[in-house]
Amino acid sequence: MSTAASFSCEIVAIGSELLLGQIVDTNSSWMGEQLALAGIDSHFQTKVGDNPIRMRAAIELALARSDAVICCGGLGPTQDDITRQVIADVMGVPLVRHDDIVERIRTRFLDRGRDMPENNKRQADVPEGAVVNPAMPGTAPGLICPIGDGKVIYAVPGVPYEMEEMFTVGILPDLQRRAGVTAVIKSRTLKTWGRSESGLAETLADEIDRLDEEGGATIAFLASGWNGLKVRMTAKAASEAAADAVLAEEEARVRAIVGDDIVFGVDDESMESVVLDLCRRHGLSLATAESLTGGLIGARITEIPGCSDVFRGGVVSYASEVKFDLLGVPEGPVVSEEAVTAMALGACRVFGADCSVAVTGVAGPGPRDGVEAGTVWMASAVRGDVEAFQVQWPFDRERVRQFTTITVLAALRRRLVGLG
Repeated sequence: MSTAASFSCEIVAIGSELLLGQIVDTNSSWMGEQLALAGIDSHFQTKVGDNPIRMRAAIELALARSDAVICCGGLGPTQDDITRQVIADVMGVPLVRHDDIVERIRTRFLDRGRDMPENNKRQADVPEGAVVNPAMPGTAPGLICPIGDGKVIYAVPGVPYEMEEMFTVGILPDLQRRAGVTAVIKSRTLKTWGRSESGLAETLADEIDRLDEEGGATIAFLASGWNGLKVRMTAKAASEAAADAVLAEEEARVRAIVGDDIVFGVDDESMESVVLDLCRRHGLSLATAESLTGGLIGARITEIPGCSDVFRGGVVSYASEVKFDLLGVPEGPVVSEEAVTAMALGACRVFGADCSVAVTGVAGPGPRDGVEAGTVWMASAVRGDVEAFQVQWPFDRERVRQFTTITVLAALRRRLVGLG
């Protein structure tokens, strides 16, 4: 068996739809991140179609160069779900049907008021010598299959929420035991907006150099497009409390260097969730008035559970007449400071809100009414006071709309933070 320092785990994603581009393989990315956070090396990821010969070759190659292999996909009830059989072939053992698993699957169907199709019994076939993952959120049991020489094959379904639960509950603890990992590795991610990746890296260069020399946390940059730029700090320590202490100290250093004007959230927080929290803190209600974004701002806000205690509603005033008649925009150019100011105030009036954001502009691909594509006016209103500004985006239509959405929310966030 490999030592902890050399132990590695490989991921084999199974499914022809992955190779055809019909489904994006987010599962491998998620598992790769979790392995890294757990301190387990992962040097290869492979995709292979639903072909038994190629699947077996991919798994055997993975076993030859890694200590553990996670097979993701192909555990369903249909004829092309052959991962169980291929793993059994690699192990050189037969499949054995587990009647208790059949009954668990049958119960899941009965709970939904349906009879279990005969095909689903195939999901209860387990390679001889393998054990079933303790987590079984769906009808497909996950597998833990010892191979010998300390090596192991894991199998999980391709359904993301099923895979994630099985990985967390059944696979990761087993991997850490096999790898001899005893240290705790934790990460904290600061969400930023308003600075390029190169600019942020330059700002933090001295701090990164200090960490390289003195040790402590590590810093990585993760560009996330219109969701901002992430600064991920990772610390390895003997306990969770010790790792948290290292991260807290490093977070304070990074914030002091880059400024809270740039850092808008931590970990799972989004720009919209932060804006909602700030509104709650100050007892403010929120409304939106959107033209070129077509409801994207409101959609992002309403994706946050519990937003209804703050968000009053929004107007998608795509047509100029709607701007004039509903929001009180004066007759004239609708891509202007005057128009977006009126939209912000109009949204507050229509919905009885304390604050609002408003956007108007030309998303493209071409100019409109003499205004160049990418020209956007944005405004935020807080208790009747409006601040407006213009941006000229050099992007395609989709990025113009998405970058506008987070930028106007960021402008409102900065004002709400300034309220104290």
